[in-house]
This record gives sequence, C-alpha cells and structure tokens, in this order.
Amino acid sequence: MKVFFSAGEPSGDIHGANLIRALQRQCPDVQCVGFGGAKMRAAGCDVHFDLTTLAVMWLADALWNLRTFFRLADQAEAYFRDEKPDAVVLIDYPGFNWHLAKRARKYGIPVYYYSPPQVWAWKQARVKKLRENCSLVFSGLPFETDWLREHGCRIEYVGHPFFDEVEKTEDSGVFPDDSDVSVSESAEKTRTNQVALLPGSRMKEVCKNVPVFLRVVRKIRSRRPETTFAFAAYNQVQADWIQRFLQTHGETGIPIHVGETPQVVRASRCCLSVSGSVSLELLYYEKPTVIVYQVPRYARWLQWLFRRVRYITLVNLLVAKEPFCRFPAEYTPTSTAAGEVLFPEYLTCRDRSSWMAEDLLRWLNDDAEYVRQLERLRALKSQVAQPGAADRAAEAIVRVYHDAGRDHQG
Repeated sequence: MKVFFSAGEPSGDIHGANLIRALQRQCPDVQCVGFGGAKMRAAGCDVHFDLTTLAVMWLADALWNLRTFFRLADQAEAYFRDEKPDAVVLIDYPGFNWHLAKRARKYGIPVYYYSPPQVWAWKQARVKKLRENCSLVFSGLPFETDWLREHGCRIEYVGHPFFDEVEKTEDSGVFPDDSDVSVSESAEKTRTNQVALLPGSRMKEVCKNVPVFLRVVRKIRSRRPETTFAFAAYNQVQADWIQRFLQTHGETGIPIHVGETPQVVRASRCCLSVSGSVSLELLYYEKPTVIVYQVPRYARWLQWLFRRVRYITLVNLLVAKEPFCRFPAEYTPTSTAAGEVLFPEYLTCRDRSSWMAEDLLRWLNDDAEYVRQLERLRALKSQVAQPGAADRAAEAIVRVYHDAGRDHQG
C-alpha cells in the first residue's frame, strides 16, 4: 500500500506523523511519501519537499510563493500519474491541497482529508470542493461533522487529531496521570503564580502578538508583582526573535522555552495564547486561558465580513448553543457572550491588553472563580477530548484499500 501525504502547517506535520505511525501499525508494509515536515520524515515518510517552510498566512505570502506552489503541484501530479498511489491524504492547508485533490481525482486515486479546512467558518461555498474531490473527510469536531454531512460530504467522525499528540506527551511519562484527581485537588496542584505565554507556531503570528503579550505582562505585574511568566516558542528562530524583542524593550526576566509547550502549560496556573488548535491542548490540560489574535484594521474588517461562526476559538465553538452566525459581534467582557465562552477571546486591531490582564488576574487572585473555570473545562473535556483519531482514520483508509482490492479481484 502506497500513500501520498500533503501537510503544510506545523500542526499538520504533527498530525501527519501520528497518522503515518497508525497506518504502519495496521499495514506494516505501507509506503508513505509526499510533502510534509521533519516530524513526518521522522515517522518514516519519504518527504519530497518540506512544505512547512511555506506555512503562509496572507494573500501576499501566497502570491510571493506562487511559482513554487505550481511547481510542487506539477511534481505531485507526475507522481500520481506515474506511481499511482493507493491513497492521497491531505491535512489542512487548503489553498494548495485543493489543487492536489483535484489532480489526484483525475487519476482515480481516493482522496482523504484528515483535519479538513474550516470551510464552515470562512467562505462556506468552498464545501463544494470537499464534496466533489474527496472520497472521505475525517472530521474532528461534532458540530463540524453535522454541518459537512448536511452539505453532502462523505464524513467519518474520528475525533480531533490534536488529542493524539497530547496523549503521547502523557504516555511519555513527562507528566503524572491526574485524570482521577478531583477539581479541587487539581486547583491545589496548580497554586502557582506562573502565566504561560503561547505566541503561536507561525513567525508572523509571533511578530504581531508578542508586543500585546508584553503589555499584558506589565499590566499584571503592576498589580501583582509576584506573578511569573514563561514563553513557549515553537522553534529556535522564533525564540531568538522573542528574545531580541524583549531585550529591545528592557525586559530580561521572562524565560523562553523551545519545543516544550506542554511542560510550560502544565507548570502554569493560566495561559495567554493566540487562537488555533492549541486551544484544544489547553482544554485537555484544563488551563483557564485568554485568547488574543492581533490583526491589522483591514483584516479585522474582512473577517467580520466573511466569518460565519460566532467565535474564533474552537473550545468556545464547542460550548456555543449556536456556533454559526453572520457578522459576529466583537467579544467584550460585558457582552452576552462572556457568560457562554470558556476562553475570553480578543480578535482585534485595538489595544485590549487591559481587558486581557483583568481576565487573567481574576483566575490568579480568586480561587473560587478559578475552580469554577476548572469544573467547566473538565466537563467539556470529558465530552470531546478523546484520543484515537489517527487509529480510527488509519483503519478506515486500510479498510477501503482492502475492499477495493477484493472488488478488483472479483
């Protein structure tokens, strides 16, 4: 069995590596090739190009790399034509992966979307591409599954792949298993003054949000000097940039940890984080969190115009009574959304650092409020934070492969 992978985000590289290992367990002779990153290569994938180096965010970035994307798409199509892999697995990264899906289907190759793009959140008409070009979509979110099925996609709910990765961290022995510890005992364990700072996995995210993080840090320190902080950087390049930024602004007292996000999160009482799938990790570790995503004014207006969900944070969408809406209102601490969301979220072009500091200080100073938040997080975690997505997806891929072989023999 030969499977072609394409993953362009750092998180997709992680999910791809876990799926490759799951396929190897179920089909030991599987050959995995394609586009990915270092983690997929370490899992045994023959990576033809490190697509994570092109983890672009905005239209200008995509246009700048357009020639490279076309060259890679042509390279993939030649592989589809000449090698005829048994399956193509796409992981998020829709701008590029849409083209691969269409080209693979041209040669009759089954296409699976693992960790599909959030078409339900932006430009919902793109669901047509999923419906027409994908043999099966593996969904990780209950409301996503319902929405995609209603729009005619072939869906299999496997759970979110992010929980496979956090389970691996638990199994590694880095942290003790506290699944049977009561909420009050969990609160006692995390009676720490530390706030984890999670600025994202993309360089542009880091550059946009770290200045906001520093303003929040200084506002909290002015009222609670004993509070400590720790950055969790995705790689050394980002850590070096954060270090230079802090030094330029006279800040030398915040440690920066590279590749140790789970350790930093678990050692902290609460977190300040950019939005993204990391919110699911914070749910898993039951960490009260404030979400921030600083954007230019034009981007703030565009997302208001095109966004079709009430919140930008997956955890908040999972608890929302109605996650979908047109022209979503900006979250504020006094809005009606404040009583519904688990993670206060600020997608903004303004300085909301005072509000963010207030949210974090509430959990730092008020033990009763902190425990109430832990109870809400633990209740949602018990419903959705189930690992095993990679194994379930691998089982489906192998099953279709074997069924196709029997049909061919017949």
